[in-house]
Amino acid sequence: MVSASSPLPKDLVPSENKWSAEEQNASRRAKWWYSTFHTVTAMIGAGVLSLPLAMAYLGWGPGIMVLVISWCMTLNTLWQMIQLHECVPGTRFDRYIDLGRHAFGPKFGPWIVLPQQLIVQVGCDIVYMVTGGKCLKQFMEMACTNCTQLRQSYWILIFGGVHFFLSQLPNFNSVAGVSLAAAVMSLSYSTIAWVGCLSKGRIDNVSYAYKRTSPADNMFRIFNALGQISFAFAGHAVALEIQATIPSTPEKPSKVPMWKGVIGAYFINAICYFPVALIGYWAFGRDVDDNVLMGLRRPEWLIASANLMVVVHVIGSYQVYAMPVFDLLERMMMKRLNFPPGILLRLIARSAYVAFTLVVGVTFPFFGDLLGFFGGFGFAPTSYFLPSIMWLIIMKPKRFSTKWFVNWASIFVGVFIMVASTIGGLRNIITDASTYSFYT
Repeated sequence: MVSASSPLPKDLVPSENKWSAEEQNASRRAKWWYSTFHTVTAMIGAGVLSLPLAMAYLGWGPGIMVLVISWCMTLNTLWQMIQLHECVPGTRFDRYIDLGRHAFGPKFGPWIVLPQQLIVQVGCDIVYMVTGGKCLKQFMEMACTNCTQLRQSYWILIFGGVHFFLSQLPNFNSVAGVSLAAAVMSLSYSTIAWVGCLSKGRIDNVSYAYKRTSPADNMFRIFNALGQISFAFAGHAVALEIQATIPSTPEKPSKVPMWKGVIGAYFINAICYFPVALIGYWAFGRDVDDNVLMGLRRPEWLIASANLMVVVHVIGSYQVYAMPVFDLLERMMMKRLNFPPGILLRLIARSAYVAFTLVVGVTFPFFGDLLGFFGGFGFAPTSYFLPSIMWLIIMKPKRFSTKWFVNWASIFVGVFIMVASTIGGLRNIITDASTYSFYT
């Protein structure tokens, strides 16, 4: 990851600087634990609170199976990306698009990788705008019952205003404190969710039977549930950018501390996702809310605190996903508009991006449905099967070997999830848009 204030090559070629030169770059000073909380912040979002609903449509057996397979598959593909970061001696592929150029060629690589990565990054940032505004509204209404209630749109604007300031931080290292706070918050509100469900116990007449809907509606909801689970494993889109902040030498390559940090992140991921999904479904069964915290209701201070934690978390998550986009925008403006690097470039490019995500979030506060559709093109490829395709092309494992079978299995499963979540998301877009009133 190159600092916005550093001179950049105008042809935007992959990062091919030697270690001796790169080690002079102040942006490469991160420790292994930086990758832990950056990955946690990027991966664990407010979507963890909807995992019990996904379980309600999939059931105990299929739901647990999909969660476990997704956890194992995405850990494997993340390991592959970490290894491929320096698969060419003396070269570091600091961005997903750089690795895509190396795997698919300079002509097709950007077209294969960049659209999918941008869908994940920009889509997440818009969803986080909406999520942050909604949770901030809910927190304030619980904390101040006598205060004048504001429209949801205003709360999204207030939340978005924070990012006009945070977006001026130059690189990943500078948002380390924000990212650490976000990682702690994600663990905290996830713990509140499953401990609250456990202490509440099962509701009266709890049922684990599938919801009674038409066969077509049930199919779409199952597809959407697959999309919800795949959305929960979306940290791959910024993995190379995170690894780029870690120093590397031939004796101590960056893949060692990065993998150490990712193992920690996936451990935190497991203790967040699995208890929330399983205990939340156990407590409420098929009647679980799309936000499991809403089913707890009491005590109010607990729900209010959890909502505030979600706000803090999505503030950090927004910045983690936005940093690679900021880098791309600044490179494009320097190349095509001959903008000099510096504070003015950062102010214009980053403020424009924040304003764009804010406007879209205010206009389409049901963007989670849109993300279910577009996420089919972005989340499943970047996390489930695109790293496997690049591994087959670059590393060329022996045909019919264990690694060969594992990669092809990831590709087939990932493509199915991509198609299914796209269909489910499209159906939800049509359903919600037919009854939606703008700016309410």
